[in-house]
Amino acid sequence: MFAESHDLHHEFPEFNDQIHKLKMSDGHFQRLFKEYDEIVHQLVRVEQEIETPSDDVVEEMKKQRLHLKDQLYVMLRATS
Repeated sequence: MFAESHDLHHEFPEFNDQIHKLKMSDGHFQRLFKEYDEIVHQLVRVEQEIETPSDDVVEEMKKQRLHLKDQLYVMLRATS
């Protein structure tokens, strides 16, 4: 069994409309969103044992995911 979903729509369901609007109108948000989505995808592949990087690499990816999520959250809060 795999961990919970970390895509942005599951993390912040209350911001679904803002996520869509910012993806369409804000290039910086769009880049951060894409980077966040790529890291989430990589971590899913690790959980599924498709990729097997070292524990240090996985921890760094999780830290990066959290940092991006924090940045995206600040941007979402600013638009609400």
